[in-house]
Amino acid sequence: MSAPDLIRGAKRPLAVMAGALVASMFAIPVAQASSHREAPFITTSPKVDGTDFYMFRSYEPGRDAFTTVVADYQPLQNPGDGPNYYTMDQDALYEIHLAQDGHASEDITFQFRFGNRLRDITLPIGGKNVSIPLVQAGAVSGLNPANLNVVETYNIMMVRGDRRTGTRAAVTNAADGNSSFEKPADNIGDKTFGGTTGYAAYAAAHTYNVNIPGCATPGKVFVGQRKDPFALALGQVFDLINLNPLATTQTNRDYLAQKNVTSLIMELPTSCIVGTSPVIGGWTTASMRQGRLLSGNPASGYSNVPKNGGAWVQVSRLGMPLVNEVVIGLKDKDKFNSSKPSADTQFADYVTNPTFPALVQLLFPTAPAPTNFPRTDLVAAFLTGITGVNKPANVTASEMLRLNTSIAVTPRATQNSLGVLGGDSAGFPNGRRPGDDIVDVTLRVAMGALCVATGTTDTLGVGCRPSDAPAGSAALTDGVPQNATTFPNAFPYLNLPISGSP
Repeated sequence: MSAPDLIRGAKRPLAVMAGALVASMFAIPVAQASSHREAPFITTSPKVDGTDFYMFRSYEPGRDAFTTVVADYQPLQNPGDGPNYYTMDQDALYEIHLAQDGHASEDITFQFRFGNRLRDITLPIGGKNVSIPLVQAGAVSGLNPANLNVVETYNIMMVRGDRRTGTRAAVTNAADGNSSFEKPADNIGDKTFGGTTGYAAYAAAHTYNVNIPGCATPGKVFVGQRKDPFALALGQVFDLINLNPLATTQTNRDYLAQKNVTSLIMELPTSCIVGTSPVIGGWTTASMRQGRLLSGNPASGYSNVPKNGGAWVQVSRLGMPLVNEVVIGLKDKDKFNSSKPSADTQFADYVTNPTFPALVQLLFPTAPAPTNFPRTDLVAAFLTGITGVNKPANVTASEMLRLNTSIAVTPRATQNSLGVLGGDSAGFPNGRRPGDDIVDVTLRVAMGALCVATGTTDTLGVGCRPSDAPAGSAALTDGVPQNATTFPNAFPYLNLPISGSP
C-alpha cells in the first residue's frame, strides 16, 4: 500500500496508526523530552537506555557538506557518581541506523562495541603492592594517561544493508589506520583534570578524524560524556502538566540542568550517506546478548561477573523522542523497544486516537483539542515527512527522525528554536538540532499548529484546516526554553559534562 493510500485512511492505515503513535508521543509535552526509564526492562539496564537522537546538517562554519548524528545513552547521570563512573556496556551493541529514499528499514548502520581494561594500578603499602580502589591514581590528561586505572576503548563497524547480514567494514582512524579508539573518562572533577579548560583539552584529544568505508572524504567521531543537551520541566510535565502551557511568561525548573549523558557523535560526509533522495531517516538502538549467566565465583579481573552469549536482542529504540515513554501501553513497552520501524503497525491500538490533546483540553479548557481524525497532520510531521520540507517521494510511513539534507544550513546565531514552525526549515521536525525546543514544538503541533499553518489550501499536505484546530495558534510552552547559542558552534556540538567536583 502506498503512502497516499495509507494517509487516506483505508483499513486502519499504518500512516494514520503510526501517525497517532506520533500524535500521542508528540502530543504529550514530555514526548519531546529525553527518553528516560521509558520501559520496565530498560530500568534494569541503564547502560543501554537511549535518551535522545539528533540528526542535522553541520552548522560549524565550513562544514555544511557534512551531517551530524548524535545518539545519547545512560540517562540522569549525576556528576561525581564515583568511584565507578558511567562506562558503556562492553557486552552490548550500540547502533545508529540510517534509511535512504523513504525506506522503513536501515540502509547504513554504524555499530559501536566497547571494551574496558583494568590497569590495576598498585601502591606500595607496608612492603606489599596493593590495588587502588579508584579509577584514577592522580592527575589525568592527554591520550592513554598513565594515571587512569580503567581504560575504555571502542570500535565502529559500518554495515551496508541489513544490520545483521549486510556488508561490514571497519571505521578507522584517519591518522594511523587503527580501528580502536579511546573513550575519555567521565568528568570526575576539577582536581583530576585541572578544571574546565583541562577537561576540555583532555576530551578534545579524543575527537578523531575517521575513514568511513566507501567514502572519499573523512568524517569525525567523538564518544564520551556530555552535559545532557535536553531541557524540560520533567517532573511538572509528568505531574498532570503541573504548569500552565498557555501562560505567556513563565520560568520553570529544567530538571536536566545538572545531569550528564554519554554521547555517540559522528560527523558524516552527506554525499556518502544519501541515496537517490536527499532525505534520510535515522534512529538508534541498543542490543544485548540473549543469554546472561552470573558467575557465582568470579575470577580476579575487571567486569567479568556476567557471562553473555547467544543472538543479539534489541532492548532500546529511539528515533523521534519519547514515543515509548508516553504512547505505548505498559505491557508492550518492552515490545516496542525490541521492534523495528517496518513493524510499527502492531502498535495501532495505542496510536490511532491520541489522548493527550484531550487531556490538555480537560486541564486547560481554553485550549480545545483538534477535531480532525485520523490526525493526518501528525502523520505528515512525524511519519512521512512534510511536503516541501522532508518528505521523500516514495516514503513508507514509519517512526524515525527524517532530515532533508538539501535544505540549507541555518547558522547557529540565527536558528529559530521552533524549527519549521518558526520559519526555520533546517530545524525540527526536519531533523533535530541541539537548540531546537522540542517541548514547545511538540505541544503546538499536538494541538494543531500544522493545521493552522496550511491555511485554506493545505500547501503542506497535512490533511487538515485551521477549523480543525481551535487552539492551533496558541503559543504553548513548558517554560524551559532552548537556545542554539548556548551550545558550541563546532563539532561535537554538545556542552562539556558537568564536573563531579567543581
